[in-house]
Amino acid sequence: MGARTIQRGKARQTVDGKDFRLADEIGYIQDKAADHELCMVTIGQLILFSTETGDAWLLDAADRLAARLARDGDPEPIHLEETDTTFAIGWKGQYRIQGSTFVYTDKNSHRVTSILGYPTQKIAQAG
Repeated sequence: MGARTIQRGKARQTVDGKDFRLADEIGYIQDKAADHELCMVTIGQLILFSTETGDAWLLDAADRLAARLARDGDPEPIHLEETDTTFAIGWKGQYRIQGSTFVYTDKNSHRVTSILGYPTQKIAQAG
């Protein structure tokens, strides 16, 4: 695995592949959510973001997959298997952006949730 560029906010940080841990980035964004801080991290096609309401999500922009990482500042469980060269994520649903609305569909219950106030324009640009 080669060098990987991680973008946090306006700064870019290049991390050698062997030093990259998705679990660390998930913990980072969950901490930002606990602080009710708006933050976005992009890693290739992955987008992690937190909001001022304490929510946090992990998104796959290419496949429109989504997993909630925090709600109201409290971390949510996520299934993640990670080795030195690969990782697998237990995606919980799919998302789409409709104007200023973040729309999430849970894969098990098929429940559709529409959320206002997320940084949808930045999510759309990052994806």
